[in-house]
Amino acid sequence: MKGIDNTVKPSGENLTPRQEAALVALVAHGTIEAAYKSAGVSKASMWRWLQLPEFQARYRAARRELVDAALVELQRNATTAARVLTEIAEDGSAPATARVAAAKTILDQANAAVEREELIERIERLEELLSEREGKRKWASPAG
Repeated sequence: MKGIDNTVKPSGENLTPRQEAALVALVAHGTIEAAYKSAGVSKASMWRWLQLPEFQARYRAARRELVDAALVELQRNATTAARVLTEIAEDGSAPATARVAAAKTILDQANAAVEREELIERIERLEELLSEREGKRKWASPAG
């Protein structure tokens, strides 16, 4: 067909406009079925492009960006979520199951934060010890 680029570029080259459209549709719709229809490409083309390392790499990168954006949104709302949990846990008129669930979540998250901090401290100390050991090795090795 005239005007339609059905070529597949080798790995390492930029994607064609149709491949870009398919990639955007795939990220937006999440399924191959919906994506190829939305992008106006054949199912065979979508499957073939999904085998290309460059297309796969761009698809993985796009999905990572979506997850990163979602994590930023969750982090931005963490204070609100913590406040809601606290309000529920402190609300004497709330059902006991809701209060217990909120309290348990608060305790679980507080405990997880302490454990993370302890792990970070241990890792930092191990890194210091390793650095010291490597420094001693440099001084102890005979001059060549």
